[in-house]
Amino acid sequence: MRNNSLRIAVLVSGSGSNLQALIDAQKQDYFLSEIKIVISNKADSFALKRAEDAGIKTYVIKDNKDLRKLLIENDIDLIVLAGYLKIVSEEILEEYENRIINIHPSLLPKYGGRGMYGINVHRAVFESGDKESGATVHKVTNVIDGGEIIMQNKTDISDCKSAEEIQKKVLKIEHQILKNAIKIMESNYKI
Repeated sequence: MRNNSLRIAVLVSGSGSNLQALIDAQKQDYFLSEIKIVISNKADSFALKRAEDAGIKTYVIKDNKDLRKLLIENDIDLIVLAGYLKIVSEEILEEYENRIINIHPSLLPKYGGRGMYGINVHRAVFESGDKESGATVHKVTNVIDGGEIIMQNKTDISDCKSAEEIQKKVLKIEHQILKNAIKIMESNYKI
């Protein structure tokens, strides 16, 4: 154990605003851990540029076997799915059991599961007429968005006039709770 400092791999598919929140938190010594690598399944993911600008090694990998190999080679302790839109293989789930976390833009178990990501979630929330929404960090299992909840936070969305307005409010929560979840994982980590 490295003084509760975890070697983190962040997996991304999109713009990487949650990754940026983690990079900023790391620079401010908000948590003890270090983002060692950033991996995307999409070569045009803006998150890769964010990582490169921060001096973090980046990789584009589409195959789960190559992903597993890279995680092992880099001695990764914790995998953070931050807008990663690819299913992680059963083999990786088993090898990193209780060491993969995901940020989800709703108050799970509401609005989770297949197809529920990004703006799709916020549209569903908006169309339902819910008065509050939020974000959840959970452990990743073979049930999509079904793992143990690490933390959640909510916000009033009764004044939101669109799914996009909800998305902006919830994103602020995502940025905060994801870095807090890293601290929780540090305190609970056992090799």
